Amino acid sequence: MKVKVSRKASFNAAHRLYRPDWSDEKNSAVFGKCNNPSYHGHNYDLIVSVEGEIDQETGFVMDLKVLKDLIKMHVEEALDHKNLNKDVPEFKDLNPTAENIAVVIWNKLRPHIEETKELEVVLYETPRNFVTYSG
Repeated sequence: MKVKVSRKASFNAAHRLYRPDWSDEKNSAVFGKCNNPSYHGHNYDLIVSVEGEIDQETGFVMDLKVLKDLIKMHVEEALDHKNLNKDVPEFKDLNPTAENIAVVIWNKLRPHIEETKELEVVLYETPRNFVTYSG
């Protein structure tokens, strides 16, 4: 019997969608306002879900306090109130699109979740725009 448990979190960050190998015209045409050279920010909402068997001893799939602490340590402390392009090493050579941010978050958390459990990251860049990554 598999069950999915989830924890919601949030962080605020700035970024610029930009490819240095493209001309300014192409960057502007593809990324629009998100290519602003002065950056722009989002209030990101994050839902991290872990799916697996219920432990018969504890009744948990995963202790949500542990998941909360993992998100705080590996996601919020790394990304909150940061310029993703300038302050986060994972984005040195990676365009910080919502898709790439979700994958980076998943990669930060995956080593800390039991291998037998499935991990899913849902990242809301705006209330209507979100991405889902499950590995």
